[in-house]
Amino acid sequence: MGSANIRRLFLLLIPIFLAGCGGMTDDLNPSNSDKQAAAQAGTVGPSVGQNAPDFTLSDSLGTDVTLSSVLAGTAVNGVVLYFTMWCPTCDIHMSNMRSSQIPIFPNVRFYAVDYVSGAVADARNSELSNGYEGSGFIVLADTVQTVLNLYHGAMGTTVVIDKTGIIRMNEDYKDDRLTAALTSLP
Repeated sequence: MGSANIRRLFLLLIPIFLAGCGGMTDDLNPSNSDKQAAAQAGTVGPSVGQNAPDFTLSDSLGTDVTLSSVLAGTAVNGVVLYFTMWCPTCDIHMSNMRSSQIPIFPNVRFYAVDYVSGAVADARNSELSNGYEGSGFIVLADTVQTVLNLYHGAMGTTVVIDKTGIIRMNEDYKDDRLTAALTSLP
């Protein structure tokens, strides 16, 4: 079979392969609207509008941090959870938060949720070796990925929780979206 025939066969098979991707045309022309089902207010879960699942994790120094206790603090307007793997992309996001958001939102607690280190001591080593000691982030060691699973997190997931415990943002890190969510905190 010559190359011209192979090319024609390939061109004839493309529509067949694409037809098997039902609904694929929606991906090529996105609507730019969120089609997720609205979260039911008053329920606990990871979605925007839901009550944030409570948790307790050790920080990198071995001190327990409980979300509900942090939110009960009088000087706290909200919490940011950033799920990190200590990769270059995470460093870019965290460095941006350190320079852009942390200074202008002093009543918001910023937590770097380390879900890859596996031990509190390893999370501390990652914090130190990546230059985040004293950065404005409190590093939480999610050694068995409890919080990662509670919030349906992944690398770069950024969650904003207001003082009342309502999730205001849960999505991949975007500087402008984070700033907007923090600015709108009650």
